[in-house]
Amino acid sequence: MSIEILSKDNKRKKEVFLIKNKTPAFVNALRRTVISLVPTMAINEVEFVKNSSALYDEIVANRLGLIPLKTDLLSYELPSKCSCKGEGCAKCTLKIKLSAKGPCTVYAKDLVSTDPKVKPAFPDMPIVKLLERQEIEFIATATLGIGIEHSKWSPGHVYYKGVPKIEIKGKCENPKEISDICPKNIFKASSSKLEINENKVMDCSLCLACSNACESINISASNKDFCFSVESFGQLEIKEIMDKAADIIVDMGEDLKKSL
Repeated sequence: MSIEILSKDNKRKKEVFLIKNKTPAFVNALRRTVISLVPTMAINEVEFVKNSSALYDEIVANRLGLIPLKTDLLSYELPSKCSCKGEGCAKCTLKIKLSAKGPCTVYAKDLVSTDPKVKPAFPDMPIVKLLERQEIEFIATATLGIGIEHSKWSPGHVYYKGVPKIEIKGKCENPKEISDICPKNIFKASSSKLEINENKVMDCSLCLACSNACESINISASNKDFCFSVESFGQLEIKEIMDKAADIIVDMGEDLKKSL
């Protein structure tokens, strides 16, 4: 197997890798591991002291649970694997407090964490709007969790596709129309000839619009080379996500060997 970074977008926290010489089963296992098994920190319980806002306690708690929190995987354990056996200790839980009075808009940056490393990934996410004389005060408990238990613990959006293969086997009667119909600008067209823009092939979404418009165009996807896209929700850097996913796959393989 070989891996090459095709693109990197720090603003969107997104990277696209080219993975060569692997099976679809392996690439899908990697995707499922990232989504379902890489742990992140999220608010799991909320104890309200005051809440006179327009939103019910349950609505505010739901919004709090969906705020991505920066995660320190070296300092915390999953409750199921912690020495306290899930009862709640400093190794597996974290307290986050908030107290605010209106009129104001309460943002994620107003949350006060007992661990400065664990804080909202997007500070300007709104939680609730308070009017005059309205108040909110609570103590929240955040824990590590995995996406298979709840999507709020999923570290990011992951998807893949086989590397596109595009062939022009004959002549298309309407090259300009084919070029215009492609949403990714894969083709270059003159008045009588249609050519492939090689620099754009990786952008092909395999929508088949071009092949439906011209039978001479053949579109297929590789079953051994893949474009693998990872977009972090902000809790972890992409390198941390992929490193942890690889470790989890190795550990599961070792467990299977022992079981056999």
